[in-house]
Amino acid sequence: MTRAVQFLKRRRVSFEIVEYGHLEKGALFASEAIGMPLEQTVKTLVVEIGKKDYVTLLMPGTKKIALKKLARSYGEKTAAMVDSDTAERLTGYVVGGISPFAMKQGLPVVIDKGLLGFDQVAVNGGKRGLMLVMSPRDLLKVTDAEPAEL
Repeated sequence: MTRAVQFLKRRRVSFEIVEYGHLEKGALFASEAIGMPLEQTVKTLVVEIGKKDYVTLLMPGTKKIALKKLARSYGEKTAAMVDSDTAERLTGYVVGGISPFAMKQGLPVVIDKGLLGFDQVAVNGGKRGLMLVMSPRDLLKVTDAEPAEL
């Protein structure tokens, strides 16, 4: 059981565990492997805003991040995806299995507003090949996420 699963169980959040053979990194492979539409499969991205401020973004697998727009929304000039080592150090999870739950550093979370329109979404469960299918409203609540147009 991963830290993410333990975190959700302690908070009595309803979710379903779906495991699959992790042969490729990415939301497209995960969505196809578990039979969830790509727009309901959540990408968990760690981004550096300005210098040494980090945020976790939860985005539909169908979207690409607009880094300049994100930086401006924080009053900064730059935003960049962090490298794998930094993402793993900040979250305590391996890239390809990064979950927004029970992260090592407790990074702020921003969720794409579009995800909130679905009954269910699939989000990484804390290891490669483990997705958690749950209500996006519960995802928003337990991560204290800020909804935004990403």
